[in-house]
Amino acid sequence: MVFEGAIFSSVSFDKADFSPKVLTCIDQSGLIDRIISVDEPDYKSVKQTAENLNILHPIPKGSYLLPGFIDLHVHAPQWPQAGLALDKPLDEWLQKYTFPLEVKYKDLNFAKENYTGLVNELLENGTTTVLYFGSIHTDANLVLADICAEAGQRAFIGKVAMDNPTQTPEYYRDSSSKESLEQTELFINRLLDKQKKTGAELTPVITPRFVPSCTDETLAGLGNLAKKYDLPIQSHCSESIWEDHYAIERFNLRDTQVLDKFHLLTSKSIMAHATQLNDSDLELFKQRNTAIAHCPISNVYFGNSVLPVKHIHEKNINMGMGTDISGGFSPSIYRNIQQSVMSSQMLQDNSHSDSRISATNAFYLATIGGAKALHIKTGQISVGYKADFQIVTDQYFNSMSNEPQDVFERLIYHTTKSEINEVYVSGKQVINRGEHHGRK
Repeated sequence: MVFEGAIFSSVSFDKADFSPKVLTCIDQSGLIDRIISVDEPDYKSVKQTAENLNILHPIPKGSYLLPGFIDLHVHAPQWPQAGLALDKPLDEWLQKYTFPLEVKYKDLNFAKENYTGLVNELLENGTTTVLYFGSIHTDANLVLADICAEAGQRAFIGKVAMDNPTQTPEYYRDSSSKESLEQTELFINRLLDKQKKTGAELTPVITPRFVPSCTDETLAGLGNLAKKYDLPIQSHCSESIWEDHYAIERFNLRDTQVLDKFHLLTSKSIMAHATQLNDSDLELFKQRNTAIAHCPISNVYFGNSVLPVKHIHEKNINMGMGTDISGGFSPSIYRNIQQSVMSSQMLQDNSHSDSRISATNAFYLATIGGAKALHIKTGQISVGYKADFQIVTDQYFNSMSNEPQDVFERLIYHTTKSEINEVYVSGKQVINRGEHHGRK
């Protein structure tokens, strides 16, 4: 396919590029093969060839090609409670609402119905790659994998490990460390087999829920499995004051040090929230090349602080964006980009000088930052990268300034899923809001 039209793409933390009229050429493997500007000598001939082959896709005036978003933190089973009980303390929210919901996923019909809705909702919001927490149920997590494969979404999926009887309810936990580790390994092998047979972009992820949920034996075993299979790791780290203090009380170590002790802080690790990290924690993150999933909406409710994005970026620690469904109520990365900018201003107003970030900074986290965290070649519209796109309409194109920076900021602040017309993953159309509506 060859797209003709304007593109916005992040280049660096402080820069997003605008190209007013280019041909973005996609090869048969779903990679960006060439980007040809209108003043290049073969622009017209390439366009004509694409027209002759019926593979030219003109992007309408007032619409733009953007990279697909990468969501680094989604609790898939929590989707049915998005926006519920966010006025409750974290512990009450987990015990009274979240765990009773997650246990329902042992019913595979319940899992299929809810996961189908979630995956399609994320795609419609322009999210092409997702790092998912599943539930403790191996079979339900494989149902999620099947749905992602069918829908065409790139998915990193973890079977949640949680076996500590003092911090998890009897009705919803792994019965022992042995079961937790055996089921994790079974899930890894079954998902790797599924990926091999189908060619779908599916990756298993080692997933201790967080330090309080797991016994020492399980934390150690998960670290060993991550090394054995060379897999990504996801968890929460110092999400709240309570979690931060819990690690010190149990281990006499910081949360970061506990994760590192069990070999869970690696270059393939992505830790969510991290609002309570101090500079020594951040230094360990930098040494291990561990990434942070910034969840700005959720942090307002449960993080007890604002993540100092600019400070962390200046320490050369990689970050991406996460919705944290359902601690975050919105499946939209746009909505989280907006909140990240607002929260940074609040941090600056609270005596933290030079903390404010821009829409450009947050757009970088949602695209390139997430791709780097997952070690995948996507997140930007550049030659050799995966063709993960969203085609977005500027709803105010006819009534407001069309200077590139103005358009970019307008897209960031005004786009909802209604303005996201098409979505592509590795060059394959997965959402089409055109005359046919829905997925293609």
